[in-house]
Amino acid sequence: MADQLSPQHRSWNMSRIRAKDMKPEMLVRRLVHSMGYRYRLHRKDLPGKPDLVFPGRRKVIFVHGCFWHQHNDPACKISRKPKSNQEYWLNKLERNIIRDAEHQTRLQELGWDILVIWECEVKARHGLEERLRNFLEDVQE
Repeated sequence: MADQLSPQHRSWNMSRIRAKDMKPEMLVRRLVHSMGYRYRLHRKDLPGKPDLVFPGRRKVIFVHGCFWHQHNDPACKISRKPKSNQEYWLNKLERNIIRDAEHQTRLQELGWDILVIWECEVKARHGLEERLRNFLEDVQE
């Protein structure tokens, strides 16, 4: 299937996509802060530069975009396979998945606990708040 946008417009769209401070991440940050937890952002000395870092607790949170990190949940309406330029996109998205797994493995080897929050999960605030509290307070689920 051909791309519906011109190469210039597609390039402009792609240039607007950022790695941090996106809406889902900001919502999680506000929620965690309102719960009374303090954190550091995007520590460059940790594998994958986690979105939120709780150094005293040795815990990190990643807020993943469902498309970019290919959320593998049938209920997720955001994660989808690209229809245009599939060879490029499928390779790129697969590399993202592999890189995420490598970063998580390395963090676990360094003694960090990890929570991944998906973009589609951010809307259910009550469930998300409970999940965050369980993770940060070491409550077994």
